[in-house]
Amino acid sequence: MDVAADQTLNPLDAGWQALAEGAWEDARVNFSAALQQEETAEGLEGLGWAAWWLNDIAETFRNRELAYRLYSERGDRRGAARVAICLSGDHFSRRGEYAVANGWAQRAGRLLDGLEPVPEHAMLGAWEAHMALWARQDTADARRLGAEAMVLARSLGEIDLEMLAQALLGYVMVCEGAVEEGMRLVDEATMAAVAGDMTNLDAIATTCCYLIYACERVRDYPRAAQWCDRVMQITARWSHRLMFSVCRTHYAGVLMWRGAWSEAEAELTAATDELTATHPAMAVEGLVRLAELRRCQGRLEEAAVLLEKLDEHPVRIFGSNLALLGRSTLALDQDDAVSAADLAERFLRTVMPENLMDRVPGLEVLVRAQAALGNHGQAAETLRTLVAITSTIGTPPLRAASNFCKGVVAVAGGNYAEARRQFEDAVDLYDQSAAPFEAARSRLELGNALAALNRLEAAAREARAAFTALEKIGAARETARAAALLRRLEEASPKHATGEATGATLTSRELQILRLVAQGLSDKEAAAALDLSEHTIHRHVSNILNKLDVPSRTAAVAQAVQHGLL
Repeated sequence: MDVAADQTLNPLDAGWQALAEGAWEDARVNFSAALQQEETAEGLEGLGWAAWWLNDIAETFRNRELAYRLYSERGDRRGAARVAICLSGDHFSRRGEYAVANGWAQRAGRLLDGLEPVPEHAMLGAWEAHMALWARQDTADARRLGAEAMVLARSLGEIDLEMLAQALLGYVMVCEGAVEEGMRLVDEATMAAVAGDMTNLDAIATTCCYLIYACERVRDYPRAAQWCDRVMQITARWSHRLMFSVCRTHYAGVLMWRGAWSEAEAELTAATDELTATHPAMAVEGLVRLAELRRCQGRLEEAAVLLEKLDEHPVRIFGSNLALLGRSTLALDQDDAVSAADLAERFLRTVMPENLMDRVPGLEVLVRAQAALGNHGQAAETLRTLVAITSTIGTPPLRAASNFCKGVVAVAGGNYAEARRQFEDAVDLYDQSAAPFEAARSRLELGNALAALNRLEAAAREARAAFTALEKIGAARETARAAALLRRLEEASPKHATGEATGATLTSRELQILRLVAQGLSDKEAAAALDLSEHTIHRHVSNILNKLDVPSRTAAVAQAVQHGLL
């Protein structure tokens, strides 16, 4: 229905109906017309919502602040409290101003004190639970507030608020390790959202987001992918740009897990740009994921630059502890185990003990750093803590992460037979979870363990499989590590000792250039590395392709690895 053309409604009622139908511009026109007739708190509140949906930040704040003042002046405590809660959310998500957001929330609570239970009580409880979770990482407080809001909303017959609070409560329970019970709550709330039981679009999208967050916490990416698709359809249909951008960030995480890194980069870039412009405090997840992608690609300097942005206002409110985790993992890749351990321990101190799932990635990095430093006792103790969590949760990706860390600790202790078993299990579980990067990285470590056991042919098979998978998804640093292992195995093989050759004979310079190609360097970059002209590099690459009888640089690297030339 064309709300603007409906002559049976006054402008104020037409504005609220337009909001219910997702006609944001029509809503703004009608609310503006109503305010020209008379400036009312209801008209300003409605215009604030229209501006919010249209991402007009200045108008959102201006209209909501005026609405709050008018509600207060006429003694409408419910109306003033409702707008105060909205302003709390605006300061929190758009500006990253937790203190101001908390001030507005406290003001809403004061206004509601002494009133009989009303929906605004449940609305405030759900919002305070959200802030406890995201600003303070306090799962205990979030669980209490979420449960209270859910029960109150149910008693008032407010299904949108009830399901929103239930989804939040379920997510908190997943974070604390009660995965089965928590997922039941989130599943029910999400079905209410997508089946039409809920009508508030913002509550619908946020409820779905809690489910996706819960899936990610236990690394159930196939399940998260299904819900991402559903939420993106809903938000695109209703032009919910905020949730669409947030969901694209989550979908990028799914793509990263699947090894579709080019697609993930496109999603992350678009979503982060959108959030930076409209909700800068919420851009943190996009920045974190993009930094992680750069690290996995081997672009470590770019990852460091992205992590530095997490210290900037306003993303600092959400990103400070995530920056610690990212820098810890990055330090490990830079062979700085001391910094990696320090940063991982610092990250873990920022996470409440009850929040088991958020502790898992920090424990993973700490185990690896302690093992690299030779602190076997500490590494074994950290590993026990990690295993206690992952064995309770039991999803294949978490069990795989646990097996990988067990393998790392076994290698550090010189027990290569045990390391082999653990890395094999990690490979199998990651393959089962459709995680090519993690599976290939585990294969690479398995190859190293087999080489230490002098099982050179088996080691070469794993290294070649790892090289192929890593080269395909664009993990340059790990691809180079796989190529280096293959070179060591070739040098240690009986064929190498007797001077036998496999495949075409390349000159030492051609082999040197092919190794740079395997690392992902362009002709220009290879020329700079070897102090040669770009034309010379191009000529050598052409000779390599001719000698190996292959059509492309990628095919040349693959064949060279297969024949042990790298």
